[in-house]
Amino acid sequence: MLFKPGLDETAKAAGERIPGQATAGGRRRPVWIVITLLILGGLAYLGWIAFEQTKRDEGREHSDRAIPVLAATPRIQDVPVYLDGVGTVRALNTVTVRSQVNGKLIAVNFTEGQDVQKGDVLGEIDPVIYQAQYDQTVAKKAQDEAQLANMLLDLKRYQQLAVSNAGSKQQADTQRAVVAQQEALVKADQAAIDNAGAMLGFTKIVAPISGRVGLRQVDRGNIINTTDTTGLVVITQLQPISVQFSLPQQQITRVNAAAAKGAIEVDVFGSDGTTLADTGELIGIDNQVDPTTGTLRLRAKFPNEHFQLWPGQFVNVRIKVETLLQATVIPTSAVQRGPLGTFSYVIGDGDIVTAKPVTVQQQDEKDAVIAKGVGPTDRVVTTGFANLSDGAKVTVSQNDQAPTADLAPQKRHDEHGARRGGDNSERRGKRGSGGGPKARP
Repeated sequence: MLFKPGLDETAKAAGERIPGQATAGGRRRPVWIVITLLILGGLAYLGWIAFEQTKRDEGREHSDRAIPVLAATPRIQDVPVYLDGVGTVRALNTVTVRSQVNGKLIAVNFTEGQDVQKGDVLGEIDPVIYQAQYDQTVAKKAQDEAQLANMLLDLKRYQQLAVSNAGSKQQADTQRAVVAQQEALVKADQAAIDNAGAMLGFTKIVAPISGRVGLRQVDRGNIINTTDTTGLVVITQLQPISVQFSLPQQQITRVNAAAAKGAIEVDVFGSDGTTLADTGELIGIDNQVDPTTGTLRLRAKFPNEHFQLWPGQFVNVRIKVETLLQATVIPTSAVQRGPLGTFSYVIGDGDIVTAKPVTVQQQDEKDAVIAKGVGPTDRVVTTGFANLSDGAKVTVSQNDQAPTADLAPQKRHDEHGARRGGDNSERRGKRGSGGGPKARP
């Protein structure tokens, strides 16, 4: 009887794998993959723990390191309250000197830019015509006075004849009326003389005010008329001088309240906004608000002793409206702003800072007036806010010492005394001294 090999033996002889039957190598491969993943996960977990520990150590060292700052103590003092505005310098008085008679300008008696006094003769007009008119009126009066004298003698004779009935009373009364008419004519002659004298006087153009003359508008030899709009010259009064400025309409109440107490002091500054040019007083408040700008116009007067103010110049104006008595004042740099408003870092026990909210009543570039939040004995941080936070420890430097900037990480040591995170250049030096490749000559 012949042996017939089975299907399994035939497949084995042919070197083929029977379906549904796994080899021993195929069963071991998934096990190695699982083991590898477990090892990698464990190493990653250990690395994460080490990283977190390092961060905690660094944070602990950073929190233990004091932050250098500068500090100041609040001052108790009287603080003036000012309102700021922008204004224009204007001459207190400006006059365009015009001729009051027509004629040829024969003399100009001033230099452009010269200071003149009231009554100084600035120019002269040819007086020939006006002198002749004056002389004519004087002669006319003399003629009428002579006639009046003769009429008075006739009146005296007629009165004597009327008394003795040698003449009629009507003739005496008529002569009396003629005398009265002649007396009136003499008075008219005197008025004509006064007018002619005034016209003759107008040939000398005099300064109506004291001030500084500008540029000459008419040269000598030209005909000058009373209808000329430019005039001979313009005089502006520079001492004293005025400044016209505006304030928001919301400040009307404060300005009126200050004006009711007395004179209001006004300071004017140069174009840089810091240099005090002059100090004067408020002399006028406009009677209405400008509806187009919502501002109120005011005018102040200044001595201008050194001509530091000039008409047409733009200046910054500061007006004093009140004084805060015994106010708490700190440097403006100590006031910080956060999401919830203004605050200041106050240094407490153990040089630990605390962020306290403060209410600022007013402030400028230098000082801030604190209404609430800081006491007279507190110390506030003024410089060194870069690494500062609530609850941080600080070291207060002297006022003449600036805090040292933390530009690079500090050297740190582990618990065994070995340095970590050292200088990179030092590590490079160590590598260079080992068995590595030497540099070529």
